[in-house]
Amino acid sequence: MLKYLLLLVAVLLPLNALAITPEEVMKSSQAAFLYPGKDFKARVVMRLVSKSGSERARELTMLRKNYGETGGDQKYFMYFLRPADVKDMAFMVYKYPGRDDDRWLFVPALNMVRRIAAQDRRSSFVGSDFTYEDVSGRDIADDTHEITKEEKLGGSESYVVKSTPKAGDTDYGYKLSWIDKRTFLPLKEEYYDKRGTLYKVFTAEEIKEIKGFPTVVKRTMKNLQSGHSTETVFSKVDYNIGIEDSLFTERYLKQPPKKWLD
Repeated sequence: MLKYLLLLVAVLLPLNALAITPEEVMKSSQAAFLYPGKDFKARVVMRLVSKSGSERARELTMLRKNYGETGGDQKYFMYFLRPADVKDMAFMVYKYPGRDDDRWLFVPALNMVRRIAAQDRRSSFVGSDFTYEDVSGRDIADDTHEITKEEKLGGSESYVVKSTPKAGDTDYGYKLSWIDKRTFLPLKEEYYDKRGTLYKVFTAEEIKEIKGFPTVVKRTMKNLQSGHSTETVFSKVDYNIGIEDSLFTERYLKQPPKKWLD
């Protein structure tokens, strides 16, 4: 009897009452892309490619630890290994959903730890096409979200979500995200300027399952206006490895424990 009652309720409900909301899509995407596992480690190589084709490379170790529930506080640590002009530079983030994150950058040439102001979160991350905010993610509540359509992208059924900033604190007017219906990973993002012109595109080039977590191990951000692009490749990816809380301090920005940098 209960089965038939539930079926009747489902039939009588409006179709949109059973549909996923755009906020639920974005929360699931954030959980899949930024929060898998209790902690995370990877070796990262960034290739910065100019319009003319000349290249520069950055290699670093990236660490991340979650605190509390999915979607809650996080801490990030990034230590640059090469080339010589960025070697020993370190970047740390305390992410607080609902308020401004804390960010620090250690500049070895000056032997100085510098706080990165909240208004600089949309600045370039070490000369790449990714911003400081791209590294740790943007708060879902900072934007309004709308599912504009559903379509297949690269063989994957996706939600296309339009995200519009509530405040004028971004360099873009709105963003379109293609979110995989199965994994909820972002497959593609298009950034449109305040005049509605497409100027920057993010693509997930390669996805692998690691310890049960679908992981974007190769991603690209391209600036269509400048012709500059950044390709980021993750290797030695691992989850749930027991990263200590003590790592995420100003002290270790200058002298990080070697065991976490391999």
